[in-house]
Amino acid sequence: MLDYIIVGFGLSGLSFVEHLDNNSNSYIVFENYSHKSSRVAGGLYNPVVLKRFTAAWQSLEQLHKAVPFYKSIEAKLQEQLVFELPIYRRFNSIEEQNTWFEACDKPILDQFLSSELIENRNPALEIPYRYGAVKKTGKIAIEKMLSSYLQYIDKKKGLVNESFEHDKISIKNTHIEYKGIKAKNIVFAEGFGLKDNPFFNYLPLVGNKGEYIIIKSIDLKLKEAVKSSIFIIPLGNDLYKVGATYNNQDKSSQTTSAAKVELKEKLERFLKVEYEIIDQVAGIRPTVRDRRPLVGTHPSYQNVHILNGLGSRGILIGPSVSENLYYHIQNDTPLDEEIDIKRFEKLR
Repeated sequence: MLDYIIVGFGLSGLSFVEHLDNNSNSYIVFENYSHKSSRVAGGLYNPVVLKRFTAAWQSLEQLHKAVPFYKSIEAKLQEQLVFELPIYRRFNSIEEQNTWFEACDKPILDQFLSSELIENRNPALEIPYRYGAVKKTGKIAIEKMLSSYLQYIDKKKGLVNESFEHDKISIKNTHIEYKGIKAKNIVFAEGFGLKDNPFFNYLPLVGNKGEYIIIKSIDLKLKEAVKSSIFIIPLGNDLYKVGATYNNQDKSSQTTSAAKVELKEKLERFLKVEYEIIDQVAGIRPTVRDRRPLVGTHPSYQNVHILNGLGSRGILIGPSVSENLYYHIQNDTPLDEEIDIKRFEKLR
């Protein structure tokens, strides 16, 4: 009998599997690649909400766990996955600069925001009011990390490349059975696929579609991520990821011309050199109405669990909440009340 079945392998699934792997638990992963928000994400880890100059939820604690967590995966897979990358916030007015300075003096934020503004020296960008620099930021090569980790699992005979059929589960008192596989626990980490999960589809997963364009610009020569109304994220070889859009109405995974137009308009407000769009990608972020993850055990089945709802900050959130769930299952450690799905019991 296995210890775990994991359904889904985005940032949630990977984070939980890494805890299993490090603690010598046996597992099998089902992945059909149908929900790809993790794979198309920008990959930045950033402890600050740059729209409002506020600290992200539990950002300090999450940052302390996340960076060593990904560096451990980097060492295991023998692939470079973690990159330090400065993030510069473009100001649109003197008033925004003043708000930045006020934020610099606040507790926690003083660790993340530099009070020394940066003069723009890149003629490819129009930056009339200088930059604010965010400290302790970087980029994770998410797509490469997920692909390499799946290869690692596959070599251990732990990967099943097929869709999971929820109606084929048989739940016993001490374990679950699925197509001849027996496991003590099952963890659903399906992202927006949660809407098709009969065990947890009562939970208020909203879903927020995000689209990026990939551009090539020989003259941009950008070595840091720049945040205006959108991000420009350097990928190397004169390639940049630009985005993202936010759309909580469209639940399709297809790219749209409307998103391309929106991103182009926002980009061209401050990019002053030629560029070429070479690709466009889309994914549905698993977002929740109260902006907290969905973590916990099914109210009626003690061996059926969920790890979902990481939203747009999954890189920072994933390692912490997956650890919380792991020790909750293994040692009955209490879950953080803010993430526990018990908060939505009345919706069942």
